[in-house]
Amino acid sequence: MGIDEKITLNNGVLMPKFGLGVYKAGDATIEAVQAALECGYRLIDTAAFYNNETQVGKAIRESGVPREEVFVTTKMWNQDQRDNRQEDAFHESLNKLKLDYIDLYLIHWPVPGKFIDTWKYMEDFLASGKVRAIGVSNFLQHHLEELAAVSSTVPAVDQFECHPFLTRESLRDYCASHSIFPEAWSPLGRGIVLESRTIKEIAKAHKKSAAQVTLRWDYQNGIITIPKSVNPKRIKENAAIFDFALTDDEMEKISDLDTGTAKQDPDNFDF
Repeated sequence: MGIDEKITLNNGVLMPKFGLGVYKAGDATIEAVQAALECGYRLIDTAAFYNNETQVGKAIRESGVPREEVFVTTKMWNQDQRDNRQEDAFHESLNKLKLDYIDLYLIHWPVPGKFIDTWKYMEDFLASGKVRAIGVSNFLQHHLEELAAVSSTVPAVDQFECHPFLTRESLRDYCASHSIFPEAWSPLGRGIVLESRTIKEIAKAHKKSAAQVTLRWDYQNGIITIPKSVNPKRIKENAAIFDFALTDDEMEKISDLDTGTAKQDPDNFDF
């Protein structure tokens, strides 16, 4: 298997297992997306909040890669939920991307008192054919259970912070048992996991970088992963994880680094 490997979501849609995140990519977004596509990436993850949907769409259109080969994820921002702008927000994202459809549309955060209503809009977007799959981001188990209590539409994906210092094993297990694919944002822990002595030692044994070992840990755990970079060299390096494998012992040692500490608490956020 390689960078072109796909998983089958719960509605039958095929999604690449490895891609590029563009959070805070700024002016480098177009170059980063095009570099990724040239390296064989076919999953690009953006969001309304990232303020670069326009650049992502432009990079895809100008890349020469057929639209149907690129899987595009974007997300609905929190204030749009609070202001009951779900319909407008969706069309704004579609217009900025200048694409006929979005492959995966996510609720960015579980805004209290709003995400249930927002999910109903998501179901409508899916039914319209303008979205191929819908899911959530930063939802914990109890958020997913709240959705399940009112809707028979199971999120295709739950994207949440996940890396060796925050393994989220129980949440991943819940997702697996309910046909929801886990996806990791900040898979390198914003760089902090790369300083781990354990990961450095394992990387040295495989003649790989700490980042490559960390992303391989994601891959072998069945986690969709979207490392962010605007450096073409690093974008290429991040994808070079398919020519080696971690042993069960190495996987366990990396998982044992879990501290349980998250950058943001999905139950307490004010943005």
